Amino acid sequence: MMDRRAHCYLIFETAAGFCSIAWNSVAITRFQLPLRTAEAADRALLRRAPDAKPGAPTPEVAGAVAAVKRYFEGEETDFSGFTLDLGELDPFLARIYEAARRVAWGHTTTYGALAKELSAGPEAARDVGQAMARNPVALIIPCHRVLAAGGKIGGFSAPGGSAAKKRMLALEGVHLEPPPPAQQSFQF
Repeated sequence: MMDRRAHCYLIFETAAGFCSIAWNSVAITRFQLPLRTAEAADRALLRRAPDAKPGAPTPEVAGAVAAVKRYFEGEETDFSGFTLDLGELDPFLARIYEAARRVAWGHTTTYGALAKELSAGPEAARDVGQAMARNPVALIIPCHRVLAAGGKIGGFSAPGGSAAKKRMLALEGVHLEPPPPAQQSFQF
């Protein structure tokens, strides 16, 4: 049996680039959003899980890989059923991640709304934002669906920053640009 602390990982290609996923004997522990090359995905994962070794995916990890590939092909995908092992988490942080996992494909929420859903005060919106920035399994915990106040894009700590967040939301049919004016004025 694999040690819970020991990690295996896999680099795989999607329509958006190369992703990496890591797991232990319990569940998925890390996920890296797409990068341009397999080498970059490998380096990014090993920075966060330096003792991880390449391995053959478990059936659940293989399912997650297939789901990620479908996602980046634009197919509606639900990641909420995948088991995660994020180590010892502060109970409030665990609740934030659980709430974020409930934000479905094509929907968004805000840092403040997520804090309110957790019965926390408005000051907890900052905690939600920090949790999203430290998310070790972006996409599986869909932090890209959590926006700043007023539905603004906000930050995104993944490669490509807020532009990557916009592209991911666009895959889901969410467009954050203001709509074109309904009527244009005459120019004389």
